[in-house]
Amino acid sequence: MTSDPSTSLLAAHDPPAVRVINPGGRSSFLLIGDHAGNAIPSALGSLGLGAADLSRHIAWDIGIAGLGERLADELDAVFIRQSYSRLVIDCNRDPGAAEAIPVVSDGTAIPGNDGLTDADRADRIAAIHAPYQAAIGDEIARRGREGRETLLVSLHSFTPSMAGIDRPWQIGILHDRGRTGLAAGMLRHLHGRGDLIVGDNQPYVMDATDHTVPRHAYPNALLYAEIEIRQDLLASPAQQEEWSHILAATLRAAMG
Repeated sequence: MTSDPSTSLLAAHDPPAVRVINPGGRSSFLLIGDHAGNAIPSALGSLGLGAADLSRHIAWDIGIAGLGERLADELDAVFIRQSYSRLVIDCNRDPGAAEAIPVVSDGTAIPGNDGLTDADRADRIAAIHAPYQAAIGDEIARRGREGRETLLVSLHSFTPSMAGIDRPWQIGILHDRGRTGLAAGMLRHLHGRGDLIVGDNQPYVMDATDHTVPRHAYPNALLYAEIEIRQDLLASPAQQEEWSHILAATLRAAMG
């Protein structure tokens, strides 16, 4: 393991906490993926879970890594994505909140998260959560110094059903406080297509549990939108390509 205390959790052969796709992208859109990866630091083994659980929605937002890369290419946008599973630490939660490192997720116990010490939690924050949030903050600050606008677009996916209840929406646009014009414009365009079931703050409501968008969009007065796409619609590269086209057109129309 590295001796650097800020990254003591990660071994040299572990992937970096953050991946930046198309770092030279010139678009005003900044794409982020809080739950795009499902890697586990080698020091944590498998968190006591099998491969099937680590490929489920409890571990990551299925399809978002591929969608984000395609959308970054189509828009010429920067895409900042997390490498590690949300079960190691959820980068869309306040790092000090209990739910940032869940002991149970959608009814599945996470043995590797049970009985953590404060030092254990601090290691995960320093190695994974903090670098990801810093990368987003640094990119926004760099654009500000260059006089460039940033429109923050957070990419997520959701399960077709939860707790036995089917979710009919194909896409949802989440928003709360701050500058909601981008989200509103996306909703107008998506509803206007007439061929999609669109959720307005569905299947989730953006609220105080969300961390990344409020952390960066509100204090910097950024236009923003959090996008949720149903996971069965992102299962293949072809589907991810199709949704990249839909989102690119929607984002452009929303600012048109």
